[in-house]
Order: sequence, then structure tokens, then C-alpha cells
Amino acid sequence: MIDKRLLKRSFFKLVGLYPPYFGAGIRLTHVAKDLLTMEVAMKLTPLNRNYVGTHFGGSLYSMCDPFFMLMLMEALGPGFIVWDQEATIRFKKPGRGTVRARFAMSPAEVEGIRNETIKKRKTSPVFKTVVTDEASDVIAEVEKTLYVRLKKAA
Repeated sequence: MIDKRLLKRSFFKLVGLYPPYFGAGIRLTHVAKDLLTMEVAMKLTPLNRNYVGTHFGGSLYSMCDPFFMLMLMEALGPGFIVWDQEATIRFKKPGRGTVRARFAMSPAEVEGIRNETIKKRKTSPVFKTVVTDEASDVIAEVEKTLYVRLKKAA
């Protein structure tokens, strides 16, 4: 029998082949066994460099876009709908070299979201991460608001 978590981890590791990610050089570097932590990295290349020679802001945001939504979808399971609702990125300094971002949520956070959604039928949890450079300096702060609701009974 195939372990579904292992299959999903393998799928997430292939995310780097998605054309926008491949072109920007975004790589998924870590996927936790429980799928509640993921890490990405992006090297500075001619394909993601802006006019002044630093990381293009769109690529910095793109490297952070889908992960909280995908992680929460997997954690909550098929009885829930999860969508991106809102996002904010605050650029702190120019990105040079390889930049990284880490996405994590705890089982307790997931259960809190599950319980609130069951109680209220929908909720909008907020997740935050930072993009850092090779010296661990913060390049950008990213905040994602997700929309979560129960699926309607068939």
C-alpha cells in the first residue's frame, strides 16, 4: 500500500518543475513528513533579477504564494475549502544571492482553525513568514490571509 503522505511529499518536492517556479529558480528545499513545514530557496539569476540587479519583487512574492494554502488544505482534509484571500509583502532591503523562506504551522493551529471553522462555518486565519538572505537578514515580510469554510454537504 502506498503511503499517501510520502506521495504528497514527493509531489511537493516536484513543485520546482512548475514553469513559473522553474523559470524564477525557486526550489522547495524541505518538506516535513507531516507537511506542516516547508522551506524554499531562490538564487539570484538573470531570470529573476530586476533592473537594479537585485531580486525581482514579484519573484520574492511568488516564492511565498501557495505554501500556507497547500499546507492547510492537506492538514484539514477534504471536508474543508481553503483559498488565498489576501496577501501583503513588505520589502525591507534588496535581496541578493540566495534568499530563503520557511512556512510552518503547528498541529494546535490546525486544530484551532478546524474547530473555529466547524463552529462558525468559515474563518480567515493569518500566517506570516519572512524572506531572508544568506546572512539571515530579513529581505521581506509576508502575511497571508486564508479563507477557510466547510464544504457543503452533497
